[in-house]
Amino acid sequence: MRPLFLLPALVLLAAIWVPPLEAHFPGFPVHMLRHMTLVALAAPLLVLGLPGVSARLAFNPLVVAVLEFVVVWAWHLPQAHGLARTTGAGFAAEQATFLAAGVLVWAGCLSARQPLAGAGGLLLTSMHMTLLGALLVLAPRDLYFEVCGTAPDLTGQQAGGMLMLAIGTPVYLVAGLAMTARALGREGLA
Repeated sequence: MRPLFLLPALVLLAAIWVPPLEAHFPGFPVHMLRHMTLVALAAPLLVLGLPGVSARLAFNPLVVAVLEFVVVWAWHLPQAHGLARTTGAGFAAEQATFLAAGVLVWAGCLSARQPLAGAGGLLLTSMHMTLLGALLVLAPRDLYFEVCGTAPDLTGQQAGGMLMLAIGTPVYLVAGLAMTARALGREGLA
């Protein structure tokens, strides 16, 4: 166990789950902040903080990147998103699958026997996060208000998409590029 990584992960999880964030910051942006905190911040810290557990979860990085892609995009379909925003069970299922997918991606990519495959998994994740964030920002209307039973809030959706772009894209991109540089540096030494 590495407390230097594990403690910040636990603080982040407590910060997004314990207080009633929606009471102070209602709407789509806080929902997206939770998503991004789970997959791009808390998950890699958990993986780094629990190396023994992470080693057992280190599956093929490209396979887990595709799995994470499916999880993230599925929960952003209007009906699934509405379920997560309007029911406790939907919210719990969404949060659990986001965290599990995030941990699997980071465990697989950071522990990859082929570092370029790990880098590829992180870069693939950065690309799909960028695409989804851009779609949320550029959509001509609020995609979720009808299924959530709320007033249309295109500005809130755009702010959520910007959070995805501002957090997810650079975290995965920088990690993927760092792994690529490390792998290429090792190959140059061989």
